[in-house]
Amino acid sequence: QVQLVESGGGLVQAGDSLRLSCAASGGSLLSVTMGWFRQAAGKEREFVAAISRNGGVTYYADSVKGRFTSSRDNAKDTVYLQMNSLTPEDTAFYYCAVGRSAVVLPKDSTKVASWGQGTQVTVSS
Repeated sequence: QVQLVESGGGLVQAGDSLRLSCAASGGSLLSVTMGWFRQAAGKEREFVAAISRNGGVTYYADSVKGRFTSSRDNAKDTVYLQMNSLTPEDTAFYYCAVGRSAVVLPKDSTKVASWGQGTQVTVSS
């Protein structure tokens, strides 16, 4: 089973950027859709972004549209989330996820097959 490991989180100031990475081990991400979700303290996990198998199609939550960009390097079995113009409202634990379907983007938790362990992003004002 593919295991996902996120990295790149940290503490930044409002307006800064971060790039999260999600690397797979024990398998390939070539044939799967991928997603990013986040969970802030005391809140439910929410969808952030999703990307198709070849990276040609992406989808974003309205709250991050225009600021976040998801991409992937299938040769490295790695998916990325570039986060720009961060605000304190972006503070959360960020998770990457493998989609259940090879075609349908994982835009909600019911469409997720497996999760990474997550990485913390904290944005100070």
